[in-house]
Amino acid sequence: MTFTTRFAPSPTGPLHLGHAYSALLASDFARQQNGLFLLRIEDIDQTRARASWEEQIYQDLAWLGLSWPEPVLRQSSRLPRYRAALERLSALGLTYPCRCNRADIEAAAGAPQEGVPQFGPDGRIYPGTCRQRPLSDARPTDVIRLNMRAALARLPALSFIETSEELGGHISLDPEELVQAVGDIILVRRNMGSSYHLSVVVDDADQGITDVVRGADLFESTQIHVVLQTLLDLPVPRYHHHRLIRDDQGKRLAKRDDARAISKYRAEGASPQDIRQLVGLD
Repeated sequence: MTFTTRFAPSPTGPLHLGHAYSALLASDFARQQNGLFLLRIEDIDQTRARASWEEQIYQDLAWLGLSWPEPVLRQSSRLPRYRAALERLSALGLTYPCRCNRADIEAAAGAPQEGVPQFGPDGRIYPGTCRQRPLSDARPTDVIRLNMRAALARLPALSFIETSEELGGHISLDPEELVQAVGDIILVRRNMGSSYHLSVVVDDADQGITDVVRGADLFESTQIHVVLQTLLDLPVPRYHHHRLIRDDQGKRLAKRDDARAISKYRAEGASPQDIRQLVGLD
């Protein structure tokens, strides 16, 4: 199988130095292995996605010297694929509709048990209020959740290969920790037709991604993705969770941090090699 990486930004703001590092690293890995580097646009959240930001993504990455096969996969055109994956999980009896809003979840969570985390990689850990509701009771405004304990009961021992030096090795997942520290994740968000977790595993499989290169902030989400990949009989790629690019105060960069936007460096006369040096890839 061809060594294949990808960079998958959301067109919801400007790319910054952290994005540049992730894209350049993924492209470098692919080139070193005589493989493929793919670009994917993660635009299922149409309330925030903008065509102007998408066009700037193409411009910024091309300026950095990156290239990719066309056409670019865009998640907004793939809702039938995500729906098919959801239906497969539902046929296994592993999903349920949830109409709790954020305030409901906060109230239901109540006082946390000692030693039990309140937040996981998918946000506040859901207390299971709607877990017994049947899918036939679903409303269009409901989210759809995965019953994590029921899902894990169907699965063998779970693990994945991490290739970064800091986190590297064979990572085994603890089922009870997944239940307690991750919980019943959202598979379909309101008015979106899917969620990040469901979409990304379907897309990675369909694009033949062998090596996922992304920030260390997504390391905890990988256990969710391994669960979904195994449930859906999809291949589990290798993962490389790289260090984060941080500002002078040590905070990781966000899209609101326009001062470190690639477009700003371009406008100020920086070169692509300057960017490589700034992120430690010189």
